[in-house]
Amino acid sequence: MHQGVKLPDVVFHTRVRDESIGGDNPFRWQDMTTADYFGGKRVVLFSLPGAFTPTCSTYQLPGYENGAADFAAQGIDEIYCMSVNDSFVMNKWAQSQNLENVKVIPDGAGVFTRMMGMLVDKSNIGFGPRSWRYAAVINDGVVEAWFEEPGREDNHGEDPYGESSPETVLAWLKANA
Repeated sequence: MHQGVKLPDVVFHTRVRDESIGGDNPFRWQDMTTADYFGGKRVVLFSLPGAFTPTCSTYQLPGYENGAADFAAQGIDEIYCMSVNDSFVMNKWAQSQNLENVKVIPDGAGVFTRMMGMLVDKSNIGFGPRSWRYAAVINDGVVEAWFEEPGREDNHGEDPYGESSPETVLAWLKANA
């Protein structure tokens, strides 16, 4: 569905560590663009309904984190995890997961997610607008392969997981090397 689509130009408002600030919260705002994250690189992006949620924290994120060397061997430069959460939440989640390989991208207002057609309402579980779970292989800002969980709809009663798993994406990369 999204194969061949160029990613939308979006500015992501991130918080980055800056030791020159000092104190117990040495972070500053740094705007990052779609080009900053995706330009001139072949990456895996996976997006999910929310930081700290069970499926994301137990299976999807650790799978990508622990499989980073396998992805690198298939020509992947970076692995990004995106969610419609602000940078404070995404950074704390990354810290709690001890991430060293996967980088988080905060889509706090859901702008990128909406422009990708993946914003769904999850008010039925008290979340509001969030990302439907998907993954993609992106080459220099263009979608090379798309892995979307089935049944995308507002207020879906379940959170399907499998199509966007690291195992599925890695198998595609190996089969299309």
